[in-house]
Amino acid sequence: MCLLMAWTLPGCAGLFFYPERDHYLDPADHDIAYEDVEFQASDGVRLHGWWLPASGEPRGTVLFLHGNAQNISTHIAAVYWLPDQDFNVFMPDYRGFGKSEGRPDFAGVHRDAEAALAIARDRADSDGTALAVFGQSLGGAIAITLVAEAGERYGVDALVADSPFSSYRGIAREKFAEVWLTWPLQYPLSWTISDRFAPIDFIADVSPIPVLLMAGDQDVIVPPHHAEALYQAARPPKEIRRASSAGHTQSLTVRGEREYLVDWLKTWLPTP
Repeated sequence: MCLLMAWTLPGCAGLFFYPERDHYLDPADHDIAYEDVEFQASDGVRLHGWWLPASGEPRGTVLFLHGNAQNISTHIAAVYWLPDQDFNVFMPDYRGFGKSEGRPDFAGVHRDAEAALAIARDRADSDGTALAVFGQSLGGAIAITLVAEAGERYGVDALVADSPFSSYRGIAREKFAEVWLTWPLQYPLSWTISDRFAPIDFIADVSPIPVLLMAGDQDVIVPPHHAEALYQAARPPKEIRRASSAGHTQSLTVRGEREYLVDWLKTWLPTP
């Protein structure tokens, strides 16, 4: 029933966006250094994010694009450890999430991501560091399209997408198929979803920027066949990494996966 209700919302956005306004934690309460950053999308929507500075001499800057629920206060768990590895992190909230104004929609969150990329580029230039884009789940899908369209223009050096889906229409059909009420209508309902920003149609254009696709082999939210399809559609340099026994966006909780990601970033990001 929830899926059917979400489908009736304008632009089908309710199926993909579950924002919350309230922050669940303050990084300072957990001894995480941060700075509030306010910025603006190209259509004037005011946005908010957190800048987490590297603990030591920065060796890279990472723009982190989070998934479809809550806000940066919960998704910080995915990247809070990167500053201790000497990476700056900029994590924005899309419109309608946390302290960002507006209401999320497909085109709007892509505008927000590009505005955040501009901020990350300016900060990286100030620190003299290379720039990577890292997205999880919905953020991974947005990151692929963002880097394909604007990566070279903003000087992106590497892309990481963890648990991304290959198309909006495809993942919607899979979710409709999981509910008895919408199962018979999974195909006609999925065709009401726009695939204008489908990552599968953009990922080949990420090259020559290197891309790392990550997936948990036990992910039932976005099954790993989505990452496999994206890998097949991508052009070199490309790599895929499947984490054993990991669920959705849980790859970096598996022993050794954080070290793998850091080593991959060090390999592809130019030394400051």
